[in-house]
Amino acid sequence: MAFIDLDLENILGKLDKLDANQAPNWGSMSAQRMVEHMAEMMQMAIGIGDFKIALPEEKIASMQRFLDTDKPMARGIAVDIAPKEAELKHNELATAIDDFVDKWLAFEEYYQENPEARNIHPYYGNLDESQWRKLHAKHLTHHFEQFGVM
Repeated sequence: MAFIDLDLENILGKLDKLDANQAPNWGSMSAQRMVEHMAEMMQMAIGIGDFKIALPEEKIASMQRFLDTDKPMARGIAVDIAPKEAELKHNELATAIDDFVDKWLAFEEYYQENPEARNIHPYYGNLDESQWRKLHAKHLTHHFEQFGVM
């Protein structure tokens, strides 16, 4: 499977196709909640937030190997870092997109300044920049397909 190119202009092209009233192809997130969730993941990638590994240690290597495959993320997967009933942080989709862009730029800057940094994802373990980029490519592709903009 081909995953999204992690060029911000390309990502913005997908985000611009979202409609605030659009129903997802699966799952229960609104388009705005999905964008806010992706922004939260950008924060996690740069070590903002108090996250702990949620899987047994022996499963982490398998999860990290998954990042190197062409397999997509499963549809309809439920994880506690993306609660169904999360309160929206922004008043509208456009503001959520602006916040995502700010967090994407912070991600880019963080790894330029900290190329050896590693930060925890609850289900993938302690990831370096390359692993975070693979995860973001799979994650953004997953959600863009969820809303039919891929």
